[in-house]
Amino acid sequence: MSKKVLIIGLDCAAPQLIFEKFLDKLPNLKKMINHGVHGKLKSCIPAITIPAWMVMMTSRDPGTIGLYGFRHKKGYSYDVWIASSKSIKHKTIWDIISEKGLKSCVVGVPPSYPPKPINGCMISCFITPDATKDYTSPPELKKELEEQFGEYMFDVEFRTEERDEVLEKIYQMTKQHFAVIKYLIQKKEWNLFAFVEIGLDRIHHAFWKFFDTEHPKYVPNNKYENVGKEYYKYLDKEIGELLDIIDDETVVLVVSDHGAKGMKGAFCINQWLMQEGYLKLKSEPERGARLEESMIDWSKTKAWGWGGYYARIFINVEGREPQGIVPPEDYEKTLEELTEKLKQIKGPNGEKLDNKVYNPEDIYEELNGNYPDLIVYLDDLYWRSAGTVGYDTLYLSENDTGPDDAVHSEYGVFILYDPTKESGTELENLNILDIAPTVLSILDVPIPKEMLGKTINW
Repeated sequence: MSKKVLIIGLDCAAPQLIFEKFLDKLPNLKKMINHGVHGKLKSCIPAITIPAWMVMMTSRDPGTIGLYGFRHKKGYSYDVWIASSKSIKHKTIWDIISEKGLKSCVVGVPPSYPPKPINGCMISCFITPDATKDYTSPPELKKELEEQFGEYMFDVEFRTEERDEVLEKIYQMTKQHFAVIKYLIQKKEWNLFAFVEIGLDRIHHAFWKFFDTEHPKYVPNNKYENVGKEYYKYLDKEIGELLDIIDDETVVLVVSDHGAKGMKGAFCINQWLMQEGYLKLKSEPERGARLEESMIDWSKTKAWGWGGYYARIFINVEGREPQGIVPPEDYEKTLEELTEKLKQIKGPNGEKLDNKVYNPEDIYEELNGNYPDLIVYLDDLYWRSAGTVGYDTLYLSENDTGPDDAVHSEYGVFILYDPTKESGTELENLNILDIAPTVLSILDVPIPKEMLGKTINW
């Protein structure tokens, strides 16, 4: 009998929590770690949900895929477009195996709305607007699921101070997701089953400061002290139930797109660009104003930035942007100058920050889509980027777009468990690009030469 593969995607799962802090409370994950292989999984740049899951499922980097986040600049205009499944032009592992007649069930892997035709079944991800939309492939699967499980929950609003409600809804959503997954595993035919649970990411962002004793805002014995541990325990229980219903010919991968750590604060990237003379506004904005195209004096603006878990910097190039002023011949010099200045940014008390500045040309195999001119990790992602303006400081203790006390980290989780093998080995130098070729190799499907990753030896 040929092998099958179950990919358990835990968005934002943190290696320091699964492999260390909570390990003894997670019997099912611990069993897979002790009998399989595991290690920290290096994410892509940028280490965020979109594009990371598609980097994993295609073994192509963000530049090749042409996705650098959830939103993008529309060409060289100042307008914005939002990522969706239509943005994905490269073959995923389920596309590749379908050409060999193998079937897949795919649930919640971002970005998968709108759902594409698949040899098997698909439920779209957290970017789905709501359950009134067509969110399954085949379309009739929607009715089948809603008759059994009610209206499907894609996500919860987590950037709010109503944390009791957030917690309740995350559990409600996660329980429904696992009920649906168990149903599909047992009722549908598949060689590959891949799902992503977004609830863990929401737990981290909404509750990290309450359970991370190293977080600058941690208060001992607070109401939500055990939220992180209890949710990981709950996930472990659900994973155990999945292990009970699959056979010994199914290889299980537990993976995350990136990790998590405590947020030190938000750095006001556009305030800094104004201070350094790169960005000029027409008038003084209100505190916390979102930077709009109409606010900017483009005749005096060389560069502007976007907020998020990392900063994106765009150069206003003459002949490229509609109102560009930086001569093309000065482009490289402007990039180098900005890169050096960004690396020198210090913390609020003058402390040295571990800033990393990437030129997309240097880190990607290809450059497709609407990439930024520079990608900036502020203090190795401990400081997020605040794109809003109108502050009298460069440093905010809170996120500028709603409560959020966790940031992403470069390393996620990798566990591979084959019930017929015994290992218990910790692996090093694992890369998110390696997952797709490894899955194809388990399924005995040829690996396309265009894939950037390598097969993990296990």
